[in-house]
Amino acid sequence: MKGIKIIALLFITILLFGCVKESKQANIITIDVSANHSPKGLILQDFMDVEYIPLETNDDFLTQGNVMDIGNKYILVKNWANDGNIFVFDRKTGKGIRKINRKGQGAEEYNFINSIILDEGNNEIFVNCSVTKKIYVYDLSGNFKRSFNYTEGSEYLDIFNYDKNNLIGYDMSIYYKEGQQRDKNKSYHVILSKQDGSITRNIYIPFDMVKAPYVRKGDGVAVASVLPIIPNQGQWLLVETSSDTVYSYVPEENELTPFLIKTPTQDPEILLTIGAVTDRYYFIHTIKKVFDFTTGRGFFNTDLMYDRLENAVFEANVFNSDFVKKQSVDMISYPVNNNGIAAIQTLAASQIVEAYKNDGLKGKLQEIAAGLDEESNPVVMLMEYKRR
Repeated sequence: MKGIKIIALLFITILLFGCVKESKQANIITIDVSANHSPKGLILQDFMDVEYIPLETNDDFLTQGNVMDIGNKYILVKNWANDGNIFVFDRKTGKGIRKINRKGQGAEEYNFINSIILDEGNNEIFVNCSVTKKIYVYDLSGNFKRSFNYTEGSEYLDIFNYDKNNLIGYDMSIYYKEGQQRDKNKSYHVILSKQDGSITRNIYIPFDMVKAPYVRKGDGVAVASVLPIIPNQGQWLLVETSSDTVYSYVPEENELTPFLIKTPTQDPEILLTIGAVTDRYYFIHTIKKVFDFTTGRGFFNTDLMYDRLENAVFEANVFNSDFVKKQSVDMISYPVNNNGIAAIQTLAASQIVEAYKNDGLKGKLQEIAAGLDEESNPVVMLMEYKRR
C-alpha cells in the first residue's frame, strides 16, 4: 500500500453471525461467522462495575477526550486534532495535573501521536509517532529521556506496556503484502525493548497467506482497522487477520494457545477481532472485507457476543442503565493496559447535560451531571471486571 492514496481509514467491525461448537481436539470455541444468530440484550451493570470520571475543565485543560491509557494513578488523554497536547489527569478524581506538548521538528519532539503508552512503574510515557517511525520517551513532567527507531521495515501502530523492560507491539507492515505467501522467518507480534526498541522476543502466529484488512481499487484503498492486541487480565489476546484463530498469550510461560477459531470464509473474506472478555461473555466484531468506492460505504458491521453459559453466539446489544432511556455501550472500544478495566467509553458533556435536564439519568452519573455544562470536558466511563 505504499504510495497509494488512502481513501478511507475506518475502525470497523462486521456483519455476520455465529453458531458455536466445541473443537474436538482442544475444547476450543469455534464460531461459524456465516450463520444467522438472534439478538440478545444485556444491561452493562449486571456484569460490569461502572465508574465515571469527569475530566476537570479549565482554561489549561480543554480536551476532546481521546483517552490513550489509564494506570492506577493517571489518565492520559489527547485531542482528536493533531495539536500535540497530552493531558495528564488524576485517575481517581479526574483533576487536571499537567499538560505536555513536545510537538515539533526537533530531535526530542514528535510531530504526530498515534498512541501513548503509560508506564507508571518507570514514571515514563512512550509517544508512538508513525510519521518519523520512532517512539519518544518522556517522564511524566514532559522531560525528554530518549527515543528509538522502529525496527527496520516495521510499522508499529498498536503498542502496549508489557512489563518493566518491554513493550508489546504489532507490525502492520504485513498489510503491504496482501495476497502473498508469508515470510516464514518473520513475526508480526513482537516484544520490544523499552530502552532501544530492539526485538527481545518474537511471538510467531502460524498462517500461510497474507489477508490484510483493506480493499483496493486503482489508487484508492479503504482500510478497516482491526485490533491486533487485546489486554486480557494479565494475559494477551492476539489477532492476526491472516489467521482464522485468535490466540491467548501467557507471558510467564511464553505460551501461545488457541482461544477462539472462526470458520474459514472467502468471497468475501470475513475477518474477526475481539473486544472485552469476561468470565461469561466474549464480545466480538466480524469484518466483511468489501467496500463500494462509488458510494463510500462498506465494511458493514455487527457486534457479536459469545455466551459461555449458553454456548452460543448472539447479536450483542449492551445498554447502560444509568440512562433512563438506556444508551448503547461499545464493548469493542480501544483497550487500555490495566488489568481491572475491560473497556472504556468517553461520554460527551452535552449528551449528559441534555439527559440530566430531561430527568434522564440515575445514580452516580446523575450526581456528576449536576456539576457539568455543555462546554465541560467529557466524562470517562470505565467498565471494570466485577469485584468478587
